[in-house]
Amino acid sequence: MVKVGIVGGTGYTGVELLRLLAQHPQAEVVAITSRSEAGLPVADMYPNLRGHYDGLAFSVPDVKVLGACDVVFFATPHGVAHALAGELLAAGTKVIDLSADFRLQDPVEWAKWYNQPHGAPELLNEAVYGLPEVNREQIKGARLIAVPGCYPTATQLGFLPLLEAGLADPTRLIADCKSGISGAGRGASVGSLYAETSESFKAYAVKGHRHLPEISQGLRRAAGGDIGLTFVPHLTPMIRGIHATLYSTVVDQSVDLQALFEKRFANEPFVDVMPAGSHPETRSVRGANVCRIAVHRPQDGDLVVVLSVIDNLVKGASGQAVQNMNIMFELDERMGLSHAALLP
Repeated sequence: MVKVGIVGGTGYTGVELLRLLAQHPQAEVVAITSRSEAGLPVADMYPNLRGHYDGLAFSVPDVKVLGACDVVFFATPHGVAHALAGELLAAGTKVIDLSADFRLQDPVEWAKWYNQPHGAPELLNEAVYGLPEVNREQIKGARLIAVPGCYPTATQLGFLPLLEAGLADPTRLIADCKSGISGAGRGASVGSLYAETSESFKAYAVKGHRHLPEISQGLRRAAGGDIGLTFVPHLTPMIRGIHATLYSTVVDQSVDLQALFEKRFANEPFVDVMPAGSHPETRSVRGANVCRIAVHRPQDGDLVVVLSVIDNLVKGASGQAVQNMNIMFELDERMGLSHAALLP
């Protein structure tokens, strides 16, 4: 049994971790922290967990308690894992960070996008980017995992087959992405109010979004060189979901793109390449750790359109984190994650 600690359990990714781990046969949550809610039973904050975590209450972070766990998940704002990860690793505890603290390999680049100095640059060399479809072998031996962001997960998985095969023009990639409101987190803000978001649709951060350098870093690796990416995120009036519409031009129009995608993801348990002509919906992955992908070549021209959908809280965050845990502890990768999506 893997003994699990969670730092920052009151946000959406924290409660999603609890929901997924509640049905995991080889994981036991023994500690969950929140300075503001210390002493409050988990089930009092989240009634959906009643009967699953009776006796478990939020507590103030304690390195000794967390260091006794086999693995600690950080479901925290950026900068928090910097302060604690090193101590936990020294205690022999593995760390899976859902924040952006260890996603970028360049600490200067990280500081530029997150407006503060990187707090643990000495750990970056051993941090493994937790996209299993790319780094599964490295994840197996890792002590520190940086779980990818939601937009980066949907975008990278959609572009990977084209870039790895050398088919896409890497200098003109476009990611037109839409996210549900939960991607903004649980903290109160005017922009997330129902009256502000319902019956509306908008783009934001067109000049530059914090996920841009993360996506670019992954796509450079897939392409084996520099890339040019335009990334435009949008906010949609739904709770969960990411829909990425990805555009690229191909240099060889004779390649069977459907076969290319099917072959690339044939052995990936959480990537579903849909039949030719499909249009995946965000509701088809709601609550599930699955990325559904469809590839199109409109009018049989040189422009390729890839449609990629995920649940931003599952495959885009907590589900992918549990997937990484399974790989790290040599468990079945699908353990605790094989449930179907919710419909309607």
